Amino acid sequence: MTRKKGKVPYSPILIVDDEIHAVKSFELALRSDGFNNIVPCSDSPKVYEILQSTEIELMLLDVLMPDLSGEEILSRAVMEFPQIPVIMVTGVNDVETAVRCMQKGAFDYVLKPVEKERLLPSVRRGIEVRQLKRENAKLARHLFSESPEHPEEFSKIVTRNRKMRAIFKYCEAIAAGSHPVLITGESGVGKELIAEALHRVSEREGDFVAVNVAGLDDSMFSDTLFGHVKGAFTGAASVRRGQIEMAVGGSLFLDEIGDLSLASQVKLLRLLDKHEYFPLGSDVAKPANVRFLFATHRDLSKSVQEGRFREDLFYRLRTHSIHIPPLRERLDDIPVLLEHFINESAGEFNRETPTYNQGLVEFLQTCHFQGNVRELKAMVVDAVGRGNSKILSAKSFERVTHEDRESKVSSSFALSSSVKPWLAQLEQLPTIKETTAALIQEALNRAKNNQRVAALTLGITPQALNQRLKKQIW
Repeated sequence: MTRKKGKVPYSPILIVDDEIHAVKSFELALRSDGFNNIVPCSDSPKVYEILQSTEIELMLLDVLMPDLSGEEILSRAVMEFPQIPVIMVTGVNDVETAVRCMQKGAFDYVLKPVEKERLLPSVRRGIEVRQLKRENAKLARHLFSESPEHPEEFSKIVTRNRKMRAIFKYCEAIAAGSHPVLITGESGVGKELIAEALHRVSEREGDFVAVNVAGLDDSMFSDTLFGHVKGAFTGAASVRRGQIEMAVGGSLFLDEIGDLSLASQVKLLRLLDKHEYFPLGSDVAKPANVRFLFATHRDLSKSVQEGRFREDLFYRLRTHSIHIPPLRERLDDIPVLLEHFINESAGEFNRETPTYNQGLVEFLQTCHFQGNVRELKAMVVDAVGRGNSKILSAKSFERVTHEDRESKVSSSFALSSSVKPWLAQLEQLPTIKETTAALIQEALNRAKNNQRVAALTLGITPQALNQRLKKQIW
């Protein structure tokens, strides 16, 4: 389905009131908040015709009308169109009527004359509920499918891993909504690529705008997102459009959100709650008509416990949450990524594409890849760039992997945090011989008995490993 150009929300808001001036008043209030997809109706008997012919996002329904009352329309609407949130509107402060309408299935109940501060939050909540129901239904349908409906939108992400395909399907399920999405994962796993794919599959007419907020102080954060008017501060000689305005109708991706200062977190929370912002130096609010996407490599729940991240903002961000697994948990992706990066690198260096043997794949599958896909790409580019051989093998990567291991050893002689608790639990420490034997056997198991790969994993030469095995001193 193609998204209607410039229409907010996706489907129209239906306003039903026999008083034309009231309809115009509602329409004006909605448009001031960025809602421009509106269907007015001042003839109550025509409501059913509209509901049957048009997909309605939300309905504002007056209670007291000639011909058909709002309560009569509500009773039938909740039976035939239960997915549509209905906000009842009346000029009579009648508690019994309000309770009765809510019991019949109304989403909310507001009084005339309606104030924007009361109407707009109710409308936004109603639309959010409608979108969540739509996304849940779509997600349920996707669970029975193995592949995404639009694989071309994810073509930049090279994978054959089932967990990644599940992420693609989840992206498709939530793409049409407007709720925030939090993307987590280690550095180098492809969080921005997922954000870009989510934007593409959403068919939003606006741009995808990415901002790395790490290192931005509160003033820079505000100026970057909100922009400023001329004369807002010393040096503001002209108007600057903020990134929210640059992404209007599209998606705004805020990377490294876990590094945002507490002062800026307060402003971000208000932005997400109010869906509006003030450019620096201006007292006129602008609607934030963007889909917010966030990413971080940090554990935000831990940051909340440590007081470095607001708890209320944390829960606001993760309406939808996507976690991208590290490369070491996607070993089936290494062969396809290896081939992709080899072809890409050969093209960049204008060289004949080298081949590779299975031993290289087995070796790479034993690597930790702290930098994930980004690290693997750098290793391949380096190996292809040196151009020492037409066939890449584990030896082609020895220099990179040995330098990495040596830097880790030289930086600290301390045992890893995962080994310390294990040693502390042992009543009797193993001997050096026993420890060496266990390490070599584990390396051989992980390398599928490939001695070259096992040696590289242990940080020794294949000859040294072979001598240990022959002398049976391990």
